[in-house]
Amino acid sequence: MKRFFLYALGLTLLGTAANAQVTTITPKGAQYQIFTHNTTPKIQPDNIVTFQVVERTDKDSVLFSTYTAGHPVQIKVQPSQNVADLMDIFPLLSAKDSALVRVPVDSVFKGHETERPAFLTPKSNIVFTIKIEKVQTLAEAIAEKNGAIAKMQQNELVIADKYIADNKLAVKATPSGLKYVITQPSIGRKPVAGDTLLVNYTGRTLNGKVFDSSIQSVAQAGGLNQPGRNYEPIKVVVGQGQVIPGWDEGLLLLNQGSKAIFVIPSTLAYGSQGAGEDIAPFSTLVFDVELVKVKPAPHKAPATKPATATKSTTAKKTTTTAKKSTATKKTN
Repeated sequence: MKRFFLYALGLTLLGTAANAQVTTITPKGAQYQIFTHNTTPKIQPDNIVTFQVVERTDKDSVLFSTYTAGHPVQIKVQPSQNVADLMDIFPLLSAKDSALVRVPVDSVFKGHETERPAFLTPKSNIVFTIKIEKVQTLAEAIAEKNGAIAKMQQNELVIADKYIADNKLAVKATPSGLKYVITQPSIGRKPVAGDTLLVNYTGRTLNGKVFDSSIQSVAQAGGLNQPGRNYEPIKVVVGQGQVIPGWDEGLLLLNQGSKAIFVIPSTLAYGSQGAGEDIAPFSTLVFDVELVKVKPAPHKAPATKPATATKSTTAKKTTTTAKKSTATKKTN
């Protein structure tokens, strides 16, 4: 509540300041008021800009807020394609500047009026309140991103090693980085790429959050909401890229009837993108798996040679016989 109050107060102060500012109009019709005028260099084309923004209607209904989303927007400054992309506004600002921008709805949807949402009425405006947090060259932004990635990758290794140690897992590792321990060995059939496998599984993050399971009791205990889910072993054609690489590799290490724990690094799972709300970027995942059944891939019958003319077949048989006779002589 306190955070919301401070945020609302901030908007009120910005609105009050706006009344004291001169309103200017861009060539494309956007009205803007700059609240601050820092002496740092203005934003340049190809700069990477990190900024906070609140997007509202004329009636103060919030359409989008980076404060609510929990992170700012980062974009590359380039020629404007639409009045609402704010690309004509950024070059007027410096780092730490704030501004209020009113963009006419009619200008945004000019030429494709049927795409205008009903809550954006004609002759109204979309109102942007923006604050520039950071301005970087492309090289600076890339270096910062690479540094952040390297740090997250290192943290992933540390956290994964701690998980393995804390849970006393006697894992084996493959060259790719997959770590696994077979908890229930079996002498059943071993799969090969192309076989169809039936697999029971439960997937967890390293903090213990169950994000998926084919077992109903585990899913319910983990608080999963999977409406319409059939709780049964899933079908996987192994080695065909139907599942994450860690699964494709790990399942080929098992036998029918065996169980295992896979500790799969993000490079063999969902990488720098993550997946959904539960799997963050650069997340090592843990899977309890059971290889229920191996269904061998059907083998194709060897292709038959096309029939040849009778005369040619006879000639081939004579030649073959001659070769066999020769071989027999050499043997004797």
